Formats: sequence, structure tokens, C-alpha cells
Amino acid sequence: MSFQLRRQEVLDGDRLKAMLDESPARAAQAIVAAAREGLVDAQALLGQILLDGNGITQDQPLALRWFDIAARQGHMMARNMLGRCHEHGWGCVADAAMAARHYRIAAEAGLDWAMYNYANLLATGRGVAEDQLQALELYRCAAELGHAKSMNLLGRYLEEGQVCPKDLQAAHGWYRRSAEGGDFRGQFSFAAVLADQGNIDEALQWLRRALSGGNLNFLRVASEALLGATDPQIRALAPAYAKRFAELEQVFISL
Repeated sequence: MSFQLRRQEVLDGDRLKAMLDESPARAAQAIVAAAREGLVDAQALLGQILLDGNGITQDQPLALRWFDIAARQGHMMARNMLGRCHEHGWGCVADAAMAARHYRIAAEAGLDWAMYNYANLLATGRGVAEDQLQALELYRCAAELGHAKSMNLLGRYLEEGQVCPKDLQAAHGWYRRSAEGGDFRGQFSFAAVLADQGNIDEALQWLRRALSGGNLNFLRVASEALLGATDPQIRALAPAYAKRFAELEQVFISL
């Protein structure tokens, strides 16, 4: 059995995605069997489905163990997921310094998600000494590899001129690429650029896309920002963002 990993921070093989959707338990059985036979991609996948509880009873400590097994065999996304577990306390006590060590290993091996995650810690000084310049370079490397979330943050550094020369044209280009790459924050950033340029109709299109894909924290901040928009059509989207935030908050509370 072989697995083709997708370019996202979720370890589900393309061949198994349909099976996971249609018969999660059956897919989980196949993954468990392959993991026990020593297939490293399956070991990483097993960590992911244990973390998510997809087709198998959720068990975060066991997920951590399988990520560790795969990471020790050189699986860099599993190494990145070890970092995620340690950063957020999934199956272990949260430890940002330990998370940073895992992210750094995978980032140095060229994994874009690890570059992004390690850069986030460097930019905020969590688990490591704050280093905006190194964070910027990691975001840039990940963006050049096609990582949409890093594109948006690279755009922010360039727009603000933080530890680099200000370059609005380049910033706007990265926002556009991030938006087109599917990042909801990039879509919001690009919409702001379009609105400033007077292209309200296209800005509204990107804001609606960001609304449909945004997470809880983003929706809260964005709804407040939209209330201060000068254009009435853009300002009118604020209640929709607030409503979506309330819906997701209820889901989160019920978990």
C-alpha cells in the first residue's frame, strides 16, 4: 500500500480520502494494518486519524506516539505534527520550546508548513527568542514554495516595512497570490487592497470567500474591522461575519 500526501497540513492520503469519507472505519483499519507493517506514510496517517478521531476512537497521546515513530524514520510532516502537538498540548503538556525544535528540524528539511509554524513562533517569541528577520525569511521561503498562509504574512511584512524595505507593490502581489491560493486571511488582505483602489465589487467577492472559510478568531477580528469600513457595501458584511462567528462559537462550546 502506498500513500500520496496532499499539500496541506493534514496527513490523509489521496487514495484513502474517498474511503475515509465513505467508510472511515474501513480506511482506519487499512491504515492501522499498514502502520504495523512499518510503512512510514501509514504511521503518519495513523497519527492524524487518531488525532482527529476520524474512523477510529480519538486518542491524542497515541497519535503523538505514532507521529514520533514516523518522524524518527525521517517523515517530515509527522515531525511537523509533533511540533503541532507540543505547541497546542495535544496528547502532552504544551511546550512551545519543544514544538520549536520539531518545527526547526522539518523546516531545515524544506517542509513549507514547518517553515510557517516555526516562523510563527519566532515572530511571537514563543518557545524561542523573538527573531523577526528569521521569521520573515522563513515566510518568504515557504511562500516561494507555494504556501498560501506564508504569502499573506510575507505581504504584511512588506506592506509595513518590518525588518525589510517597504514594498507595497510586492505586498499586494503576495496578498493576491495568497487569496488565489485559498487562504482566508490572504483573501481578506487582498480585499482590503482592492477596496482601497476603489474596486468594491471584486473586494466583496473576496470578502465573501473569506467569510465562508474563516476560523473563529479570524471572524471575530474581521467582523470588528468591517464595522469601521468606509464603504457601506463592505460595512454591510459585518453582521454576516458576526453571525458566522456566533455559529462557530456555539459549535466550539458544544464540543
